[in-house]
Amino acid sequence: MFATHGAIGWMSSLIPGPLRRSVPVWTRLAALLFALLLSPAALADVKVSSIRVWPAQEYTRLTLESDSPLKYNFFTISNPERFVLDLENVELNQVLKDFAAKISASDPYIQQVRVGRFKPDVVRVVLDLKVAVKPSIFTLKPVGEYGHRLVLDVYPEHPVDPLMALVMMPDSESAAAGGAKHEQTDAAGAATKTESKETADTGAPAGDKTVATDARRKKSVAKVDRFITIAIDAGHGGEDPGAHGKNGAREKDVTLAIARRLKAKIDQEPGMRGVLIRDGDYFIPLHQRVVKARRIKADLFVSIHADAFINTEARGSSVFALSERGATSSAARWLAKKENDSDLIGGVNLDVKDPYLARTLLDLSQTATISDSLKLGKAVLGELGDINQLHKGAVEQAGFAVLKSPDIPSILVETAFISNPDEERKLTDGAYQDKLAGAIVTGIEHYFEKNPPLAKSRLAHR
Repeated sequence: MFATHGAIGWMSSLIPGPLRRSVPVWTRLAALLFALLLSPAALADVKVSSIRVWPAQEYTRLTLESDSPLKYNFFTISNPERFVLDLENVELNQVLKDFAAKISASDPYIQQVRVGRFKPDVVRVVLDLKVAVKPSIFTLKPVGEYGHRLVLDVYPEHPVDPLMALVMMPDSESAAAGGAKHEQTDAAGAATKTESKETADTGAPAGDKTVATDARRKKSVAKVDRFITIAIDAGHGGEDPGAHGKNGAREKDVTLAIARRLKAKIDQEPGMRGVLIRDGDYFIPLHQRVVKARRIKADLFVSIHADAFINTEARGSSVFALSERGATSSAARWLAKKENDSDLIGGVNLDVKDPYLARTLLDLSQTATISDSLKLGKAVLGELGDINQLHKGAVEQAGFAVLKSPDIPSILVETAFISNPDEERKLTDGAYQDKLAGAIVTGIEHYFEKNPPLAKSRLAHR
């Protein structure tokens, strides 16, 4: 109402004083109508079409999608901790009113959300916080199936150190004991364990693997004076669903399910443990996946994917390593570009400059690491070939951003084509996911038999 009177006053000021009293009533009514049309309520035509919340231990992401770019201001308040977001000329529709219902009680950083009209032309969103935070807010242009997005990342002011979190794992002592036991295991015992594991994974006797198993019995188990840490990266997540299957399967769900099974199998191996880069439905930028793997001093990095192709007949498993000299095929180049575009879909704040990242990804001394990645990839690919048709019989290479660690052998495993209905069915089957995880673990074991891990700082003592 105040804004309307203000507009009328502004319109009246345009009419000279002596003439103002002689203006016909219909002209005054027209001026009133024009003022109403110019009121903030009439101008608030930007509509928020969707709100998505992605809570995680590392950070919580809130995404507001709209039909036009959102104009905003924000600030924080302490004692108690709050984050205030003012949206200008936005309609206070049901989507915004339902915002509060999207906040889970288990969210590590957000207590609750309050939304209301602060001024005639401003909708205020208040986040009541559980801890002090360091927010990051940015906009994204339309891409794929998304319109304009306003992204708010709520990071804790004091983030959890992933290395310390790993050291403080509840099972550290039992795992360390397992590592000591591993050093005392003879070759025959290791071979028997491997054979029984293969039988359990496939549901059938080892059969034609007897010769390989006998050969393994003759090899001594490499002694490792520390944990071997495997970084397991479930591709996509959160805003980035990855590829879709015809029957509704989403790549981000499949990759996380396989990654969790892979971690469980690695953790059962004495002296080894897996660390999930993503342990929930949230997005992590590609470079941050590399950074996290390096912070936990990972010995290997395995990225899990389930790709799609325009031809639904495409099928089979593939393994990729980084290339310094271009892709080994046009298909590998296409896939690398597609995977690297995940940052556009998932949403990355390009204004943030990370000098640590610059040193990581611009390191040119990657030749030895790529060589080891190819060896790892070959070992894993050989095992995948026992449970699924191979799309390519050799490890391919391309410029995958997620594989650009200068000092960690890294591979990207395309488990199968989610776009193939038959393979989509397998990918969503728990037993088949277990076989895939088992094949990757066996490939990792084969790799370490020939390439013992180098000495690094210990994450836990025996």
